[in-house]
Amino acid sequence: MPVVTLPDGSSRSFDHPVSVLDVAADIGPGLAKATLAGKVNGKEVDAAFVMDDDVKLEIITSKSDAGLEVLRHSTAHLLAQAVKQLFPEAQVTIGPVIDDGFYYDFSYSRAFTPEDLAAIEKRMQEIAKQNLVVTRRELERDDAVEHFKAMGEDFKAEIISSIPANEPLSLYKQGDFEDLCRGPHVPSTGSLQYFKLMKVAGAYWRGDSNNEMLQRIYGTAWSSKKELKAYLNRLEEAEKRDHRKLGKKFDYFHIQEDAPGMVFWHPKGWSIYTAIESYMRKVQLQNGYQEVKTPQIVDKSLWQRSGHWDKFRDNMFTVESESRDYAVKPMNCPCHVQVFNQGLKSYRDLPLRLAEFGSCHRNEASGTLQGLMRVRGFVQDDGHIFCSEATIQDEVSMFTDLLFQVYRDFGFDDVIIRLSTRPEQRVGSDEVWDKAEKALSDALDSKSLDFEYLPGEGAFYGPKIEFSLKDCLGRVWQCGTIQVDFSMPGRLDAQFVAEDGSRQTPVMLHRAILGSFERFIGILIEEYEGAFPAWLAPTQAVLLNITDNQAEYVQKIEKILQNSGFRVESDLRNEKIGFKIREHTIQKVPYLLVVGDKEVENGTIAVRERGGKDLGALKVDDFIAHLESVISTKT
Repeated sequence: MPVVTLPDGSSRSFDHPVSVLDVAADIGPGLAKATLAGKVNGKEVDAAFVMDDDVKLEIITSKSDAGLEVLRHSTAHLLAQAVKQLFPEAQVTIGPVIDDGFYYDFSYSRAFTPEDLAAIEKRMQEIAKQNLVVTRRELERDDAVEHFKAMGEDFKAEIISSIPANEPLSLYKQGDFEDLCRGPHVPSTGSLQYFKLMKVAGAYWRGDSNNEMLQRIYGTAWSSKKELKAYLNRLEEAEKRDHRKLGKKFDYFHIQEDAPGMVFWHPKGWSIYTAIESYMRKVQLQNGYQEVKTPQIVDKSLWQRSGHWDKFRDNMFTVESESRDYAVKPMNCPCHVQVFNQGLKSYRDLPLRLAEFGSCHRNEASGTLQGLMRVRGFVQDDGHIFCSEATIQDEVSMFTDLLFQVYRDFGFDDVIIRLSTRPEQRVGSDEVWDKAEKALSDALDSKSLDFEYLPGEGAFYGPKIEFSLKDCLGRVWQCGTIQVDFSMPGRLDAQFVAEDGSRQTPVMLHRAILGSFERFIGILIEEYEGAFPAWLAPTQAVLLNITDNQAEYVQKIEKILQNSGFRVESDLRNEKIGFKIREHTIQKVPYLLVVGDKEVENGTIAVRERGGKDLGALKVDDFIAHLESVISTKT
């Protein structure tokens, strides 16, 4: 009879087979009520799963990430059941869990309306209150195909037909609804209380534009009313901070159909861009990088030799000239190898760190474009380090220090680190991948940095570390990366003379900190909601005269501040000073400099900070010193 060992090391013995729910009830009624599923010997199972041998058991409740995933997957089934009850002719397809929620795709003769969505959500609430028991059964593949065909669910039958034969499949039933799923699921629909349907969007069947356009209903589900409310509040705040709205409000940029996925930067937005570029140029030079610039259009043969043509051909823009095929570069790395190859390099030249603000273009699907966050034309703070095997760990460690410094200066302290390892489709031997993965993990360990593994998510040429920022709303943005590449330098004939006189192939480290400038600026716009710190603000200060008597003095001070390197404007309009202050406060200018007769007489300016704090009357030199300090410390 089973002995069940729990995560804390304690164990419980039973004289008969027991379910996960039985064990939870034996521990206490509160835990039994909270139990959604279990993990038996590392495998997730339903709460009704019966154990008749000795096992290790972890009870899953809604307080864990695993429990939240069970809730969301079960709510996707609840959504499908409600749709089938209200719209019997609709066909179900797939309904997975996604970040913060779930979706389900349906085939239906007309588009679902907002009124439909409200009715579906109401029906979901009604089914949840019925507290229907969720049961599991298994069918052989062919039997399952016939079962769903008989139900008129052709899409579901097609999915099952693609599964290998003789493989038992699990089906989950709740009331009048049954669906294919590997589970686990909640014990009953009564566990599903805190959810909301969010929107309807189009999605092609199996992601193929040649297939039928389905309707995708998105929803979110949480373990408590408080968490659901907090999430909806975050969405509301995110909507307010949408960089596309703020970009229009503050006149930063626009995108139009004449150049889909390409950015038209306006003066204020370009000011932010150039401030970031100047900053990155400075920190890279201080850290041993040499800046280069490489061509936009390169012969197809280079991309074939680098391996990119086979992998990324569909995402490349191409052009033909004089019977030669060219590609607009989607990335910079093959071109940087060409720079390295000019002139024989020695081990004394290594590590060689090349950096480029490289303009790249990728033919992203039009449906995926999203403001600055997903574009076709973008600039990367791209860098490539050519080094020996022995110095990989040191270079990765130095890069990590630089990355954290940059993120701190932009106001990001919460960084998530993931190490992506070898994918199934890759170049290079297992021995080479072993060395590359170990070098990256050792570098992170040497810095005592916490990280998680992402098995199989590495690039085709090497493993990589991904650095993701968490913003003020708790959203995660993957920006920085460093990748070890033992392959491309050899494919492109890169060599250096080693200390023993032999010719050796350098290791190539691909690295970026911000990633795409466009996307990073979009993140910053939403993070600061337009209230950029002074060092990044497109306009750092505005001079405001009270009457025309101060116009000449204001223009004089404006020139002094501009000649000191500050982005300063003057507002000499014939408007009341209160109106001017309100207008520039709405524009979130860091400093308002008010000038009246008294300031002209004393040779001062009245300084007011964006938050409303009055710094009083300052001499111009004192304000310059103050602003220089704020900018240099990035406060």
